[in-house]
Amino acid sequence: MSLSLPILITTTQEPENTAWLGCLIEAETPGEVCLLIETLLQAQPHCLKAKVLMLAHGQEQRSAEAQPPDLEDLALAQDALKADDGVRVSPDGRRYALSLLGAQQAVLLLTMTIEGSAKALLAKVDSYLQLGVRQLHHTIKLAELYDSHNQLEHSENLQRALFSISELSGSDLDMPDMLCEIHRIVSGLMYAENFFIVRYDPEHETLRFLYYSDIKDEDKPETNRDMRLEDRRHTLTWYLLTQGKPLMGSNEQLLEQVNGPLVIAGPDSDDWLGVPMLRNGQVQGALVVQSYGTGIVYSRDDLTLLEFVGSHILTAVERKEAKDELERRVRQRTEELAEVNRGLLQEVRERHRAERLQEALFQVAQLATADIDENTFYERVHIVVGRLLDAKNFFIALLSDDRTKLEFPYFMDTGVRHQLSRPIGRGLSEYVLRRGQPWSGTREDIMALTRSGEVVPHHIGEPSACWLGVPLKVDESVIGLIAVQSYEDNASYGAQEQELLSFVALQIANSIYRRRSAAALHLANLKLEHRVEERTRELRAEIARREQMQQQLHHQVMHDPLTGLPNRGYLRERLDRILNRIQSDPNRRCALLYIDVDRFKVINDSLGHLAGDEFLKAVAVRLLTHVREPDMVARLSGDEFAILLENIENTDTATIIADRVLQAVATPLRISGKELEPSVSVGIACGDASYLDADELIRDADMALYQAKELGRKRFAIFDEALAKGMVDVLAMESELRKALRQNEFEPHFQPICRLGDSKVVGYEALIRWNHPQRGLLRPSDFVKIAEDSGLIEAIDWRLFELSCRLLAQHGSSEPFITFNVSALHLRHADFDVRVLKMLERTGLPPERLVTEVTEGALLDNPESVRAVLERLRSAGVGAALDDFGTGYSSLSYLHSLPLRMLKIDRAFVHELDKAGSSNSTTVVAAILALAHALNIQVIAEGIETQAQLEALVSMGCEMGQGYLLGSPAPIAHWVDVQKSP
Repeated sequence: MSLSLPILITTTQEPENTAWLGCLIEAETPGEVCLLIETLLQAQPHCLKAKVLMLAHGQEQRSAEAQPPDLEDLALAQDALKADDGVRVSPDGRRYALSLLGAQQAVLLLTMTIEGSAKALLAKVDSYLQLGVRQLHHTIKLAELYDSHNQLEHSENLQRALFSISELSGSDLDMPDMLCEIHRIVSGLMYAENFFIVRYDPEHETLRFLYYSDIKDEDKPETNRDMRLEDRRHTLTWYLLTQGKPLMGSNEQLLEQVNGPLVIAGPDSDDWLGVPMLRNGQVQGALVVQSYGTGIVYSRDDLTLLEFVGSHILTAVERKEAKDELERRVRQRTEELAEVNRGLLQEVRERHRAERLQEALFQVAQLATADIDENTFYERVHIVVGRLLDAKNFFIALLSDDRTKLEFPYFMDTGVRHQLSRPIGRGLSEYVLRRGQPWSGTREDIMALTRSGEVVPHHIGEPSACWLGVPLKVDESVIGLIAVQSYEDNASYGAQEQELLSFVALQIANSIYRRRSAAALHLANLKLEHRVEERTRELRAEIARREQMQQQLHHQVMHDPLTGLPNRGYLRERLDRILNRIQSDPNRRCALLYIDVDRFKVINDSLGHLAGDEFLKAVAVRLLTHVREPDMVARLSGDEFAILLENIENTDTATIIADRVLQAVATPLRISGKELEPSVSVGIACGDASYLDADELIRDADMALYQAKELGRKRFAIFDEALAKGMVDVLAMESELRKALRQNEFEPHFQPICRLGDSKVVGYEALIRWNHPQRGLLRPSDFVKIAEDSGLIEAIDWRLFELSCRLLAQHGSSEPFITFNVSALHLRHADFDVRVLKMLERTGLPPERLVTEVTEGALLDNPESVRAVLERLRSAGVGAALDDFGTGYSSLSYLHSLPLRMLKIDRAFVHELDKAGSSNSTTVVAAILALAHALNIQVIAEGIETQAQLEALVSMGCEMGQGYLLGSPAPIAHWVDVQKSP
């Protein structure tokens, strides 16, 4: 059976149902309508029980005895809803289920005493039942409207509350007032008479009760200080903050929600609700409400509401905290700026005063040196002092030469100029002179000195109201004083006036001293000039004699006594200068002709030494006839001569000269009655930019001479690469190198590294030399290549390293450091730093005095390994220097990445500094120095050979340098002797 709405009632109502219809009209809720329907049906015959189930909206509570439906009734009702006709009957035919409203799931359940009597019953009350169903439909709709209205009203209240909370964060309320207002807003949404807010700092694990309101808790926590979270361990607040989950219920229920023991802080509550305040999943605080004896129990809706409100409260609190912090910082910054401003104003006032004072002092200083008479000087000083203090009454007093009188060269009092002079007494002026210190005082102070007997005044009547006097001193000797005084009762002199007058007194004392000394100085100068003239004449004569002696001595040292020709030393110096010029001008060339007289021993042995000397003189004269200025002929030793051609275009020029020499010398010569036909052999070496010093060029010319003798004498030979290779026996050299290692023939020479500011030696660079038994002292260029090829270079280097450190530790002072070159071969060994430190331990040289020099080539080999080795050495105290800086492709890239103590500017840049148009080199060197200073790296300039180069480097701020101008490499004994010499 299904009911259709609306229904038109046409039957006449029975009187007994009139009251029921009235109640039905007055019914306002679905529960009341359901109860009336049940009452109507249960009043009918054979109806044992009638029940209306509201399956969709829930059964309305109609009476205290109402019970929920049993499972059988519920199943029967649900079957009726699924049936097409909306009707279901139990198997016994006595229980009946009828769907009243279809989709709204209102089901009528009837229990009859007689099977099948339900249809008759429904037919009898069909019209009443339809009215009841219609009223039920209306009351359900009305209830839904009421529920929707309540929901909207609740949402509006919540939105209004959230908006109010948001507005609070930007209000002018203090934090406590804002939190109190938040409490009021939360109380409008739920029961929150007992309410507190906790702020949590996860980083420091501290919490603070920002707000706490509780009607029973007498031991309320402080809201103005932070406390450790650990101090409230196992309390509900602690669990709320550490678990980050809401907690709700009684103490028993709360104990089930935490993962440990529970410590109750404060009075026991009937019900407790707390929610964490989260920001990006991290707990930032908590909100808690609780009830005492009110019977109020918080629901899930309250929990959800408090969580939702909590996020907005957290935002408001954070904004308020940020605003308060900003305001605090603004106040603090404002106070700081105010303090700075006060300081600046004070500084401005002080500067203005200092400027005035400085200007006055400058004027006084100018007056002290001005070409004016003494009286004008005093008047102008009085004017300057009067601009800065009350100096209407001003005087200057000076002690006489016998110190028995006090003379006043300038005395201005009450606008009248006086001329005074009196014997020394016990006035205020004498009091200042006796003490030798400034004194100022008032009339009372002057009277006190008078009563004590210190002062016996010279004036008549009352003393001045205030008085200030400063002694005039020259070399701590008092020569007089300067004083000011005032007769006005409100006048006073303080520390500033005393300081000013002290400065003025200093200038006046200096001026007086200079003026007094000028006359005596003038007389002394006249006497001195006379004596200087006499002494100058004597010195000029002595200087002339000494210069003549020095020239003779220099000539004897640098020339051969037999022939008068320059000797080997003169030739080496001249040749070094020429080679240095060639380094600056690579297109230029020179030539050295090494000449040896053939068979001179035969002549010397046959005719005697005197005849041999005459023979050599004759040869020297013939050589000189074929040399033009600025070329030079030198006698090197015995029968060896040399001709230096300073500037040649090519080798042909040298060969032409050599050919002329051969022809000139070959002319017959008569000596001691014998006619001789002399001849010579000539070795030619052409000097270019590849030669760094004179010894190399002399060596190669000697090799060419040896070749000419080998070819049969009376000829010349030119040095070339083929000749060099033919003259050097590599295998023999290797054998000699091994022998040299065994017999300790290697010796370090030390080239000084000087501080350019005062030329003090601050370090040395150790350079290897080989004391060859036959060839003499050999430089590295003579054997290093063969040593590298034969694998002996490492052993030679370690010999140099250890011997250099030992010699410096034993003979040198305790200050200079030592540097030596480290090749890439050494840096390939991972234990290089260990070997260096053990070597230092053996030799006794402190690590701080050692600096290892590395080149860019060594760094390119294995940068990371080299950097690690240098770092370990630096940690032990051993420094590192980058050699030949500026010549590589990426020198700059190593400065910031390597542990460098020093860098060496390559000689190529230094050599350009004394040349015209060397701005590029100057710019590069200046940039290197600036970069090194910025990185706190010391700089050594290499190859300083001229005074101009040195002065240029000093002007650019270069700290250290080395080169032939500062000192050539020499054994340690040489430098020890130099240090000992006065």
